Amino acid sequence: MKIIIDGRLYGLENAGLGRYLINLVEELGKLDKKNEYTILLRKKYFDSLKLSANWKKVLVDLRHYSFAEQIFLPGIITKEKPDIVHFPHFNVPILYKGMFVVTIHDMLMHDFAGLSASTLPGPLYFLKQSVYKFVFRRAVLASSRIIVPSYAVGAGLKKYYNLPDSKIETIYEGFDNKITLNRTKNNDPYFIYTGNAYPHKNLNRLIEAMVLLNEKVDRKVLLMIASARNVFTKRLEKVITGLKADEYVKLKGFVPDSELGSLYKNSLGFVSPALSEGFGLPGLEAMSCGTLLLASDIPVFKEIYEKHATYFDPFDPSSIENAMRSVIETDAVTRRKKILEGQKFSKGYSWVKMATQTLKIYESLFKKESGDSL
Repeated sequence: MKIIIDGRLYGLENAGLGRYLINLVEELGKLDKKNEYTILLRKKYFDSLKLSANWKKVLVDLRHYSFAEQIFLPGIITKEKPDIVHFPHFNVPILYKGMFVVTIHDMLMHDFAGLSASTLPGPLYFLKQSVYKFVFRRAVLASSRIIVPSYAVGAGLKKYYNLPDSKIETIYEGFDNKITLNRTKNNDPYFIYTGNAYPHKNLNRLIEAMVLLNEKVDRKVLLMIASARNVFTKRLEKVITGLKADEYVKLKGFVPDSELGSLYKNSLGFVSPALSEGFGLPGLEAMSCGTLLLASDIPVFKEIYEKHATYFDPFDPSSIENAMRSVIETDAVTRRKKILEGQKFSKGYSWVKMATQTLKIYESLFKKESGDSL
């Protein structure tokens, strides 16, 4: 079987998508020495990425979401004569007619579209959204199988596209448990949030909750926000100033893995107030590093974290504040017990499992296609 993986989004600079590809390629390389793999790469990683003997690289320096990928990528793929192509994102060329698998990581485009989530001017934004939705729709309808990271994402796909259960495969993602831990501590107790500052992350209400919290506790409690600086963090700075929360909320910018572990471990808890997500990887990371987890009571978090989080209503700052105060008031013995249970639970999510289940999808589709062609 010959498999092509579109790896043009490979690399941590591409956030969750890049991390997904890094781990998929690494684990498939360990698991499968039998099938032939071709990975399509841009220039940045073409020379440096080391692969197993049954893998080859093809340089495809086409930007994602571009007209060039729509025009030229189908021909490049067809020339390789693959049995299956795996697109790790919805940007599947509409002219490609071969069998493919697509991974849909979330439904944000459908649930949280709007100018507040973009830096583009209105007319250009709405044009771009129309093209995105057309490409997305074609990807899910023309695919042979859709991989989703949670049942919540699968439910969203069925809601919008009336897809049969048999077309959707839920494969939980893993998380990197190699984050460095050290003993660095802050003088003030703090909660932590890591991730981007997009509107659906709901950080405005979290900041409101921090103001409420500090009106009720004896000692100042901080919120550390570890998020790469961009237009969305600049907007957040205005929110912080407007709520007079500068004393409590600290924007730390991008935090490398070498420092992230200690920030997690030494915190009162990790808070994820998101209104929508596809999975919930940062919460698992935080849990594994030895802190408590506080999360929105949205379906995906309840699915992924189960009983190992303190849940709150993400639309109500008072509910978020109550959850944080309950964590502060947790006694040391109970806190330690919850942390150990969370660490044990988080080990159930692994990239090895993800790659193993993904390989089974390739094999089942190839077997079906081969049988049908006889």
